[in-house]
Amino acid sequence: MPEHSTEQLETTSEPPSDSNSTIPSSFMRPIKTYVLRAGRMTENEKRNYSELNQVWCIPFEHRTLNFTEIFSNTNPVIMEIGFGMGQATAEIASANSDMNYLGLEVHVPGVGKLLGEIKRRQLKNVYIIEHDALEVLETMIPDNSLEGLHIFFPDPWPKKKHHKRRLLQRPHTDLLAQKLTPGGYLYFATDWEEYAQFALEELSATEGLHNRYQTFAEKQEWRPRTKFEQKGIDAGRDIYELFFVKDEED
Repeated sequence: MPEHSTEQLETTSEPPSDSNSTIPSSFMRPIKTYVLRAGRMTENEKRNYSELNQVWCIPFEHRTLNFTEIFSNTNPVIMEIGFGMGQATAEIASANSDMNYLGLEVHVPGVGKLLGEIKRRQLKNVYIIEHDALEVLETMIPDNSLEGLHIFFPDPWPKKKHHKRRLLQRPHTDLLAQKLTPGGYLYFATDWEEYAQFALEELSATEGLHNRYQTFAEKQEWRPRTKFEQKGIDAGRDIYELFFVKDEED
C-alpha cells in the first residue's frame, strides 16, 4: 500500500457475505480507512510524547468540545484529519496565530513529532486528538463549528475492492459538511489522480457544499509542501487539489 498519511476509522460495518445472515451488527468487523502502523519513534519523539501528551492532547470522550474553553479565545477552528508527521500543521499554525488548529492522528510517532514542534515553536493554537477522526466528528465536534477541514495526502486505497475504505466518500462527506460553519471550507490534496476524480464526484454530490473552482483547485499558496507530497512528485505524479465551501445560510 502506498505510504501516505493515515486516515481514520469508518464507523459503519462490512455487510455479511450471506444476505440471509442473522449475525448482529455489533459483531461485524468495522471497515477501517487507515492501517495502524507501529512505526519507530525517535528518542525525541518518545520524550515529547511522554512529557507533552497531557498538555496538548485532548483525550477522546463522549462529550461535545467547547472550543472557547480549550483555546481560551473565540478564534476560528481548523481541523486537520491525518496530519502525518505534523510539519505542515505546525507551519500553518505558526503563520496564523489568529486561528486555532485541531489535529487528528492515530500514528503515535507523528503525534510525538508534532508535540515537539508545538514546544519548539511555542505554539498556543494547536491541540491534538489521538483517535479515529470520524468518531471524533460524530461524538465531540459541534455542528457548524469548524471554519475549515484540511485533508492532505491521505491513503488513496487504489485497489477497487478497497475504495470503500476511502475517507472522502458519502456519507462521510455529509458528516464533514455538517461540522463546517456556513462559508467554511474543505481543502483536499492528493497525488493519486483516480482518487482525486472520485473525491470530486463525491463532494460535488454532497448537499450543502459547492466547488470554489470548476473542477480541480489551484494550489493555495499558504499550504506548505508535505513529505508525502514530495514523495509523489519524486515518483512523477501530479498533485490534485479540491477546495469546497459550505453554502451560506439564507
